[in-house]
This record gives sequence, structure tokens and C-alpha cells, in this order.
Amino acid sequence: MAEAKIKDLGSLTPSLKKLIHAPFSNPNTTPAPPHIRNIYQRLSREAKERRYGERPWITIAAAATFTLNSPQSLTALHSVASSTSNPLLLAELIRETGLKSISFNGIPRTINCLNAFRSDLEINPWSPSLSTSPSRTVTNRTINDTVARGNSLWKSIYTPYHNKLSQKLALAHPDLPGYILQGHYAMLLSDPPQGQNDKGAVPKQARLGRCLTSLVAIACLRAQTGVGPQVLSHVYGLKKAIAQELHKTEDEFDIDGQEAKEGIERLAEDEGCEWVLNSVDAIAKAIGGGNFAQWEREEPPREQEGEEEGVEDDTRLDGEVTEVSETENVAREMQGELDGEKVKAKL
Repeated sequence: MAEAKIKDLGSLTPSLKKLIHAPFSNPNTTPAPPHIRNIYQRLSREAKERRYGERPWITIAAAATFTLNSPQSLTALHSVASSTSNPLLLAELIRETGLKSISFNGIPRTINCLNAFRSDLEINPWSPSLSTSPSRTVTNRTINDTVARGNSLWKSIYTPYHNKLSQKLALAHPDLPGYILQGHYAMLLSDPPQGQNDKGAVPKQARLGRCLTSLVAIACLRAQTGVGPQVLSHVYGLKKAIAQELHKTEDEFDIDGQEAKEGIERLAEDEGCEWVLNSVDAIAKAIGGGNFAQWEREEPPREQEGEEEGVEDDTRLDGEVTEVSETENVAREMQGELDGEKVKAKL
């Protein structure tokens, strides 16, 4: 009986199908605009002139493009960047950026973009060499180390307010801090260890590491819009990584040498962070917003018969009166800490 009912689900009414794919709901990915290559080329040129490094600008551009839901633009990005980068390693870097963008954009659009991007890469003779082995699967043997990596990353970004922020998240929902730390910071945002004989795994040249992961967060959140406090927090997170000198010990900067280390240091300065935000804005304006909750506001219906005039609308959510979120409070405290360190340095 159950199987018969399941078979009956195979056919939907034309009206339901039409509603699912209604144009006003923006059901499809965003096409690449004709001039997106020009945008990427300009970012590449500016990054070179400012000596920010190659992988940072590619990471920023890829993260913003995943957020804007435009897989065709990802293919254009790969084409532009391939003129100066190994195309196989570049594809791996873009895929890793997409995977980590799940923590900020959600799973569905990332799946669609990664699938379409992988399909576009099939025409290249090196595509069979793309990584095929998972590296984030948790086992009884690795669970403790995985959780420890997540806690370490969380502390690195939010120290000395990491415990306070976890407590505030728990007030919103008791499972929220555990899910964020274990499901995202541990499982996804922190890079798993890489052994000597990990055949088919993502090569270390394409791993993001601490600093580039902060760039993924900043770019995704900026392109997403509506989450200014989180953008602020991850800008500080990037600055924290440099203050902790993590870029001096991570693989991706060891491979490229001293010039890459100095480049990420410049990018983490205020002028560099402004360039990151402006670069994301340029991509977003070119692609067109990426249909990330970009609904057009409708005018409310006229007063219905029977409604009393002069009755104040009391349907406003209590949360709307809070103008400054807890995340922004933490970010401001982080700013105070950084300013204090600058004063000490001058003395």
C-alpha cells in the first residue's frame, strides 16, 4: 500500500508545477552577466598592483559568486584566473571555497553551483584528476580531534570573547552554540589534517586555512546583505589571524613564500579590508543580487471593512526593537581591545 502511494507521487498537477517554477520566485540560478569577466580581470589587476596575492582575490571572488548563485560566473572566474594559476589547483580552490560557503549561504545553492561548476570543468583534460576522496568524515578515532579543531578556530576568531559569545548564542537556542562549533567550525570551516599518502584528497595548495577562511566569511556575508554585524565580526576575525601570526605557519602561505605572507598582512589592514568589501560589491552589482531573499515589497492592502481606524498595529516582533545585536556588541569589544593594543604600542 505504501509503495503504491509513493508511485502516485510521481505526477504533479500542471498548476503546482507552474507555481513551483513561477518566475517571481526566482527558481533558477543567476546567469553570468556579459561583463563579469571584466570585473574579475580588474580585481586580478588591482590585487597584483596592491600586492595582496593571487589566492586571496580568487577566494573573495569565488565566495561572493557562490553567494550570488551564479555558477556560470564561477566558470568565467576560473577562465580568467587560469591565465596566471594552475587550472587544476585553481578549480580545487574554488570548490573548497564553495564548500565552506555552506556555513554562510546554506546547502541548496552551494550544491547547485558546485554541480554546475563541476559539469563545466568536464571539457578539460585534467578534470579526472580533481580530488575524489572525502577528508571531513568523522569517525570514533577522529571525533575528539575534530571538535578540538573547531573550538580552536572559534577561539582564534573571537578571543577573548569566545566564551561570552557562546553563552549568548545559547540564550537564543540551547543547541545553537553546539551546532555552530561542532557542525560548522569543526566539521567544515577548520581544515582537516592531511596525511602523506592521501591519494585523491584536496591538495594542500588548494586548502584555505585560517586567513582565507575569514575572507570566505567576509565575502559571503557582504554579498548576502542584511548581516552587517557578522561582516564586522569576521573582519575582526581576519585581523585576529594576522595578529596571532597564523599566516606564518599555514601551508598555503608557506608554499607561496614571504611575498604571500606580506600580501595577506596588507589585505588585513583597514585599506585592504575596504578593498575586499568594494570588490564584493562590484561583483554583486554586476551579477545582480543573486536572488538571495530579494523579494519586492508589496503595498499592504487597503483598510478592510470592519477594521477600526486609529488602532495601532501591535504585530511588531519584540526583536525588532533591538538595534544592536549581541554579535555587534562583541565586535565592538574586539575593536576596543585592538585600539587598546595600539595605544600600548605607541607608549
